[in-house]
Amino acid sequence: MTLALHNTLTRRVEPFAPLAPPRVTLYTCGPTVWNFAHLGNFRTFLFEDLLRRYLEYSGYDVFHIMNLTDVDDRTIKAAAGAGKLLGEHTAPFVQAFFEDRDYLRIKPAHAYPRATESIAAMVRLVERLLERGVAYKGDDGSIYFAIAKFPGYGRLSRLDTRELKVGARVASDEYAKDDPRDFALWKKAEPADEQVGAAWDAPFGRGRPGWHLECSAMSLEQIAKCCGTTTLDIHAGGVDLVFPHHEDEIAQSEAATAQPFARHWLHGEFLNVRGTKMSKRFGNFLTARDLREQGVDAAAVRLLFWQTHYRKALDFTDEALTGAGAGVRRLGEFRARLLGEREKGKGEGEGKLAGLATKFETDFRAALDDDLNAPRACAALFQLVHDGNAALDVGAPGAAVALTVLDRAMEVLDVLPTAKRLDAELRRWIQDRLAARDKARKAKDFKEADRIRAELAARGVEIEDTPSGTKWRLV
Repeated sequence: MTLALHNTLTRRVEPFAPLAPPRVTLYTCGPTVWNFAHLGNFRTFLFEDLLRRYLEYSGYDVFHIMNLTDVDDRTIKAAAGAGKLLGEHTAPFVQAFFEDRDYLRIKPAHAYPRATESIAAMVRLVERLLERGVAYKGDDGSIYFAIAKFPGYGRLSRLDTRELKVGARVASDEYAKDDPRDFALWKKAEPADEQVGAAWDAPFGRGRPGWHLECSAMSLEQIAKCCGTTTLDIHAGGVDLVFPHHEDEIAQSEAATAQPFARHWLHGEFLNVRGTKMSKRFGNFLTARDLREQGVDAAAVRLLFWQTHYRKALDFTDEALTGAGAGVRRLGEFRARLLGEREKGKGEGEGKLAGLATKFETDFRAALDDDLNAPRACAALFQLVHDGNAALDVGAPGAAVALTVLDRAMEVLDVLPTAKRLDAELRRWIQDRLAARDKARKAKDFKEADRIRAELAARGVEIEDTPSGTKWRLV
């Protein structure tokens, strides 16, 4: 099989085909940093982490962009309420997001453009839309996008635009899902904007960007720099962003470039609590830091999320989290058994365990190639644990092969218990340093060999050169 993904634009699961393989450009809508991101937000960020990791596992060279929305209606209102300048208010929440990202083991994006640092790109985009006649200045001094002049409007969200009120405008960033109107690209500066430092000069009037404009400008600027293109391979986000946010992004981007904005649109479903979407509005939200302070292993959160397909709503419960934690422990214990067999020299060969690992890898890839079917991939993983433990009980060979295959799968799912994961990472680093030292010694570069020995010692690794090779131990 080859990777196939559900494209919201076509409502079909389609073979994934990037514009210039192996390069893949991936844009994911990041947090609005007016407050802490809640676990519902992180369900989306984790699905995107799975997507990126599996693309890389499959041999693609991913360039991942995630924006930080640090100016919009909510950030301005929150900063004004706190009596702070915009940057003062958002900075701690940006830092908190990065800390939460690291706790949940989400791979950092290659670029984190901030809206407030990308104003020049936004001004250029508005100018282009004005020149092309698809934007206009409203009587309130703001610049609006004329959706009647973009015939494809509504195709992502399947919105019926026959009842469109030409010239009816909406200045708010978020608005009714069934109310298509001309939306604000650039909002005329109001006293509240000036108060918090959220206003910039532009040829068409002092003001600030609309939320939808920000993502188009930042993504187009980043992929032009990195890849010289105006089309993303994948644009991903939560299902709540399909309309108006992503619909408006398509309209303004394609009206400006006359090229498709994104080839594949992926959207993750909600995280629910007792059947209701997790939301600050409903007061039923948890943050990643809540779980971290409770001592919850991030691996359990990840495994819990992988047990439901990203396009299905997931109900978050303490019982489900406890069950995921038990699964993580089983996985850690199985890996420890494989490692023990290998280190005792009993894990070599192509026996029963190697066969089980090969079957698992085939099933794992088939599951994730099928629109990132993580529940099926996890089922294959725990089948390997079950059958692998039985094989270890009778001394079957092949543990080394099984360990290699398991660790490759963990590069995608990353659900080893935290202590085991750190142990695995340290072991990989030690082996890499020992190989580099061996190479230096063979080249008679003893200065470099001594430097690597000191580097190992600094991490508590003591080494001994013996006739059968270099031995090491942690001290």
